[in-house]
Amino acid sequence: MSDTPVRPGRPAGRTFPLVAPLRLQRPSDIWFKPALSVVVASAVPHLTLLAVGRLDLVMYTMAGSLCALYGHGLPYARRARTVAGVVLGMSAGLAVALVTASLTHSTAVLVAVGALLAAAQKVLCDAHRTGPPGQVILTFVSSAALFAPQRLGQVPAHLALTLAAGAVAWLVCVGPALIRREGPERRAVARALDAAADCVADPGPRTRHGAATAAHAAWQCLLASGRPTPVRRALERLVAHAEAATAGVWPGPGRASGPLGRGAAAPDRLRSWAALTRARGPVPAPPPAPGTADELYGSGVERTEPYGIRAERTEPYGIEAEGAVLRGPEGRRAARRALLRSLGPGSPLLPVAARTLIGCALAGYLCAALGVGRPYWAIVTAASLYQANVTLTWNRALQRTLGNLLGVLVFAAVLPLSRTGPLALVLCCLFFAFAAEALITRNYWLGSVAVTPMALLVLEFGGAHPAGELIGDRVLDTVLGALVGFLAATLVTNRRAAGRVERALEATERARTATERAYAERARAAARPERAHVASAERPPAASAELDRARRALTASLVELREAADTAAGEWWQRVLPEQRLLAAERAGHRTLAATAQRLGPQVRAPQTRRGGVVHALSIGAE
Repeated sequence: MSDTPVRPGRPAGRTFPLVAPLRLQRPSDIWFKPALSVVVASAVPHLTLLAVGRLDLVMYTMAGSLCALYGHGLPYARRARTVAGVVLGMSAGLAVALVTASLTHSTAVLVAVGALLAAAQKVLCDAHRTGPPGQVILTFVSSAALFAPQRLGQVPAHLALTLAAGAVAWLVCVGPALIRREGPERRAVARALDAAADCVADPGPRTRHGAATAAHAAWQCLLASGRPTPVRRALERLVAHAEAATAGVWPGPGRASGPLGRGAAAPDRLRSWAALTRARGPVPAPPPAPGTADELYGSGVERTEPYGIRAERTEPYGIEAEGAVLRGPEGRRAARRALLRSLGPGSPLLPVAARTLIGCALAGYLCAALGVGRPYWAIVTAASLYQANVTLTWNRALQRTLGNLLGVLVFAAVLPLSRTGPLALVLCCLFFAFAAEALITRNYWLGSVAVTPMALLVLEFGGAHPAGELIGDRVLDTVLGALVGFLAATLVTNRRAAGRVERALEATERARTATERAYAERARAAARPERAHVASAERPPAASAELDRARRALTASLVELREAADTAAGEWWQRVLPEQRLLAAERAGHRTLAATAQRLGPQVRAPQTRRGGVVHALSIGAE
């Protein structure tokens, strides 16, 4: 667990990569879920408006339908709250835009309001961690509404259409819970098992960080999933196995011992469990992972106390107690305090918000000065660029520009087909909505090839426009928005990124100390003479649960540390990062996780369990 000296790394150069940002990636394992959800959520209002002959109102229903893109990586309990919040946020932004458009036609005022809305949406989405597609959809809708003809008396009816379509989107996103309640949790745990298999097969800093990140995401998903169920308890056991494999309970690359088997069988067994977890059948039921016991995962479980006294625990404990605290009043108050801190004066989100505000305003004003009829496209282009640092912002600018330029060619090719009738126009929009979500996980530019024609086709619902004018305006807005947006990112510095690294280092050190303290307390509790004769049959739940919580906190701090370091490394105008201290902190943290994975120490054996007529005995010590 001790720190070891490491060689300092070489600071990354400030380069503008051209090829790497455009490489295609492996698609997401749930790409089809947002794709199908947005098609279903859009088809219902689109076809309804087609039936009543009011396709000119599609812009308002589409604002609610696009909310179906959010929350697909979250457990259903949290997804319901997140999508509802997105619908309300979408409606609030649209209300501000529509009221502003009805009160003034000044381009200067409209661009200023659009930039302010874009910055506010960026901060709120990042603070709430809504996940992809982030604030871009909200900014697209509110910016477009600012430049749409509007009367004040029409605003309530148009907002009602958005809320109605948002309700349909909410039902589409939450409805699958009736069929497969633990689907998101199963996928999160399967990713953790796959990442652990990669780490066991090819140990190294990259795979170790990937495994820690996936395990942390799985725990967070399980903690946010709501009330415990037998399936969720089985999933918790699988995450414990993934953590144990990653931490090195079974030492050496591919030389695992214990319930995973030996030799190359260890990663194969983990991948087999991952496949079964993703499938629709029962969740694999492995033997208890090293250092785990039934009392960590439930309440009301009958258990044997020392000296043969039997007792039944009725209050939640272990991870269920942790989840109960998070769902309770104290957990909600802590979440609100964390949200307020993320929005406070010292928040690392504020420099990015400043970039968004300045970049969107400059892009909109420049396009308006050049006589472009739709400056909101430049606002949306600039708003879509801003990522965690300047390097990632450059990547997104390159991807956005290429995707939009190719997308206008696709629009030119499909426009004659879309003008053959209203139904053809609706079907084209639904097709591109599906294609955008199907492609965007491969690379952002590939998804933009489908997003661009869809955004241009939406204008056709209000009436036909000259194709040359639409294409020319879109190309000019894209180029100017990308150039001005990236320029703002380089000029507005984010010196708080290095401070975030310092805070993450301190938090990691505190978490490592707390984990070692909890491990020592657990060892002392297991070694007490009055409990020595039952040490192999049970574990003190309080110390065990505290150790598990400390290890999860340490994993979370390591994930945050790596994220903060990567963000700062891609930021310009920064002081030199303490790379040696970073590497030492990460090594020490992962070694602590490995050492404390054997929670009972090397000489203690877990109890034997009988499953399906086969007795599984798990030895925690190294062989």
